[in-house]
Amino acid sequence: MDQETRLQMLHDMLLARAFEERAAEEYTKGNIGGFLHLYPGEEAVAVGVLHAAEPSDYVVSTYREHVHAMVRGMPPGVVMAELFGKRDGCSRGMGGSMHLFDRERRFMGGYAIVGETYPVAIGIGYAIAMRKLPEAVICFFGDGAVNQGTFHESLNMAALWKLPVLFVCENNHYQIGTEIHRHSAVTEVYRRACAHRIPARKADGMDVFEVHQATRMALDQIRQDTGPYLLEFETYRFRGHSMADPGTYRPKVEVQAKEKEDPVAVAIAETLPGYPTAEQIAAAGTDSITRMTDTMNAGGHLPGDTLQRIEAQVAQEVEEAVAFAQASPEPTMEDARAALDCNRGMEVLI
Repeated sequence: MDQETRLQMLHDMLLARAFEERAAEEYTKGNIGGFLHLYPGEEAVAVGVLHAAEPSDYVVSTYREHVHAMVRGMPPGVVMAELFGKRDGCSRGMGGSMHLFDRERRFMGGYAIVGETYPVAIGIGYAIAMRKLPEAVICFFGDGAVNQGTFHESLNMAALWKLPVLFVCENNHYQIGTEIHRHSAVTEVYRRACAHRIPARKADGMDVFEVHQATRMALDQIRQDTGPYLLEFETYRFRGHSMADPGTYRPKVEVQAKEKEDPVAVAIAETLPGYPTAEQIAAAGTDSITRMTDTMNAGGHLPGDTLQRIEAQVAQEVEEAVAFAQASPEPTMEDARAALDCNRGMEVLI
């Protein structure tokens, strides 16, 4: 991996954390309405996977997709404007947090229905296979979606038709609020792929370089016309399922242990809304971002004030994103009608 890629991945990890922290703050101020599902703790998965993808690949994500969209190239200001419900958002303020979409970057949406990503992904994969193109579809899903009927239906079809789909499980072990061993007879998600003769493996979702390497390997295999692949990344979210969830169902000792090994230790509060301050984060134990910077330091890839400069750049980007969202106008009824009528001609999106 070259130095430019390492630094860009570090930038994206830091931006992901700072953006989500600011989104939590803006939610408590009332600037963001509806549901807000945050990503702190899971950054290594989105950054590692999407840096291994090609621009020609398609991405289908869940409702926890802000970071996926930004790593794919969507400007932070556009994402924040959508969270604010403003006209300059990627869905013109009418999708909100769970429905980011960017056709030009082949980011085919975040989906609020659990298990909805699978059929969308294999539909795109089928189109790719019919055209015999050297492209792939990256389908993100959580551990809470593996008991949906669409999971097995879609894996079966993907295997039967040898579709170029990379299924990526972001396994944080708790879906909405139930630990995986309480709702699944098979707790290692990757093992389920064998029922459909799909190759699969599990990797450390807290190590961005391991995520990147595993994804590159899987995508290389998919591009050889071998059919789908499934990757399970074990990760951990530091907050509850959404901003409406204090996460009290998780043992404090478990959260504290994860904070010592993962991306920014946030003191998960028993009650909402408070989000950890910069001082609290700085005092926390090692996380995936720290692991990344330690690795880069050891390899001599962060000379001088490189880290400080990236952190300053990220802070400025987040401030600019919020300012952009605040200045963006509200969507109008004409915008709503245009969105309603956009597909009346039965045109396709891909």
